[in-house]
Amino acid sequence: MSNVAQTLVDWLKIEGVTVIFGIPGVHTIELYRALAGSGIRHITPRHEASAGFMADGYARVSGHFGVALVITGPGVTNMMTPMAQARADSIPILVISGVNRRETLGKGLGYLHELPDQRAVTRVLGPALHLEDPQALPGLLAHAGRALTTGRRGPVHVEIPLDLMAAKAPPAAALATPVATLPDPAKARARLRLSKRPVILAGGGCRHAGEELRAFAEALNAPVILTTNARGLMHNHPLAIPASPSLQPVRDLIRESDQLIVAGSELGPTDCDMYGTGTFPELSGMIRIDIDGAQLARHFAALTLQADVAAMLPKLHPVAPAADGPERAAAARQAAFAALTPEYQDEVRLLQSLRDAVPDALFIGDSTQIAYAGNLYYSHDRAGGWFNAATGYGALGYGIGAAIGAALADPGARVVCLTGDGGLMFHPGDLRTARDENLDVTFVVFNNEGYGEIARAMKDAGTEVIGCTPSAPDMRALAEAMGLPYARATDSDLPIIVASGQGPRLVEVRRRNVRDF
Repeated sequence: MSNVAQTLVDWLKIEGVTVIFGIPGVHTIELYRALAGSGIRHITPRHEASAGFMADGYARVSGHFGVALVITGPGVTNMMTPMAQARADSIPILVISGVNRRETLGKGLGYLHELPDQRAVTRVLGPALHLEDPQALPGLLAHAGRALTTGRRGPVHVEIPLDLMAAKAPPAAALATPVATLPDPAKARARLRLSKRPVILAGGGCRHAGEELRAFAEALNAPVILTTNARGLMHNHPLAIPASPSLQPVRDLIRESDQLIVAGSELGPTDCDMYGTGTFPELSGMIRIDIDGAQLARHFAALTLQADVAAMLPKLHPVAPAADGPERAAAARQAAFAALTPEYQDEVRLLQSLRDAVPDALFIGDSTQIAYAGNLYYSHDRAGGWFNAATGYGALGYGIGAAIGAALADPGARVVCLTGDGGLMFHPGDLRTARDENLDVTFVVFNNEGYGEIARAMKDAGTEVIGCTPSAPDMRALAEAMGLPYARATDSDLPIIVASGQGPRLVEVRRRNVRDF
C-alpha cells in the first residue's frame, strides 16, 4: 500500500498533470519526496501568489486544471488572491497544502504556520477539502477532481495534515467521465424560429466552444458580442463584435434585438456595466445557457438551459436564419470603436499592430491601460489567446505569473505579457523564473512611474492625487539583474521590436509620467 503523499502524486499523474508550480517548505517535504521521480515538472516561482497565477495561466491555455503546491499557513494565505481571481473567471486550479498535525488544530498552541482554521480561509472561494482519514483519500481526490473538471469550474484546496503525509493510503483511481443529460431545447428552438433580430452574447463559458459558437451564429445569422473572456473566438468573422457590452452602441444592439441568447456569461458589471451607469438593457426575455444552475438563478430569463455551451449550441440551430446579421454586426463594430476615447483608440491600434506582428501569439495582461482598452474593444487572432486580470476580480500583479504559466502550457507559442510598472513590481522576482525555465515570454512594461489609471480617477473625482507615484526601478538595470535582454521601445516601433526577438526578455515603453497629470 502506498502512502498519502505518493497516492496524491500518483493521482495527479493519472489525471494528466505534467507541471506543478510551488515553493517547498518543511511542511511539504513528504509531498516533494513523492514528486521526485514522478516525471512531473516542478516550477519554482518567487512568491506563492505567483504559483497561483502561473497555475491560472497554465489552465487557461492548456484546458487542464493547474496545480499549485504551497506550505501550511502563509503559503495558503498568499494563495488567496490567485484563488479569488480564478474563481471570478471560472478557472480550475488545484491548491495542495499541508496543515499542522491533527491533534493541534484549533487549539491556539502557537505552532509554526498555525491558523485557527486554515480551511475556513479558503472555503469562501471553492471546495476546501481536509483529509482526516488516509482511507478516505481516494474519495477526497474524486471530489476534488469533479469540482475541477465539471460544472462551473474554479479553485479547489486540498490540505493534508503533517501527521498523515507518510501514512498508508489506498491507491487512487482515474476519474469517471460523467454523462451529462441535456435539457430539452425544443422551447428554445421555437423562440428562435420566431426571431427576426437575434443577438448572441458570448462569455468565458464559450472559450472552448469556438466551433460550436461559430456554427450556431452562422445558422442563426446573428451578431455575436464577445465579452473579455471570449475574445479570440470568431476573429475577423463578419458576425463577430469584439467589444464590451459596457459600450453604448453594443447596448443599443442588445436593446434593439428581439431575442438575446446569453451563452456562458455571468453578466457581471466588469463586462456589462463597467462605468456603473446602471442602464444596461432589460434582459428578462433572454435565453440563457450556463453550466451552473446557481448562476442561472441570479438573473431572470424567459428560458434557461443548464448545460455545457459546447454541447447545447448544436441543439439550437433554427429553421431559418435572420436577414441582416452581418450588417448589424458591422454597424455595431464601427460605432463601438468610435465610442472609445481617442487615447483608447490609439491603444487598440497598438494592440492590433502587435497582434499582426506576432500572429497566433498569447497576449496575457495585467491591470494596465492597454489591457483596459483591449477589454473594451479588440479582436485577437487566437482562441483563448487574450486574457488578463483587468476585469472580474482585478488582481494587480497577475500578468507575469500568468504569462509564465501560459508559456509552459504551450511551449511552441509566442507569449507577450502586457504589464505596467506598478503591476511588475508586485512580483518582479518571477522574471527570474522565466529566465530559469528559458521561456519565450516578452515582458512589455508600460512605464509611467506610478499608478496612472488611479491617478486619473482621483483627478477626475476632484481629489488630490495621493499614493499613486511609487518610483519605478531602472528597467534596464532590473532586466540585467534578472539575466534578461532589454530593449526600449516607442509605440511606433514596439511591434517591430517584439517580433524581432525571442524571450525571455524585457521591453520597456515609456509613457507620460503620473507626476505630470
